[in-house]
Amino acid sequence: MNEFSLEGRDYIELNKLLKRLNLVMTGGEAHNVIDNGEVLVNDKVETRRRNKLRPGDVVKFQDHEITVR
Repeated sequence: MNEFSLEGRDYIELNKLLKRLNLVMTGGEAHNVIDNGEVLVNDKVETRRRNKLRPGDVVKFQDHEITVR
């Protein structure tokens, strides 16, 4: 499991998190995997590209699990 620190911000959008962690190469790819239901947030399929992730949220994508801190 990996952790992502918000570093003083209130949230990060789901598509930006995937790109920031290099789990996808482009923003378009991030949109595609989210639209296709390939990303879970707190164990539920998340299709909102710009879902605001806050501390305690857990994102699962492929073999990765990221906890937002």
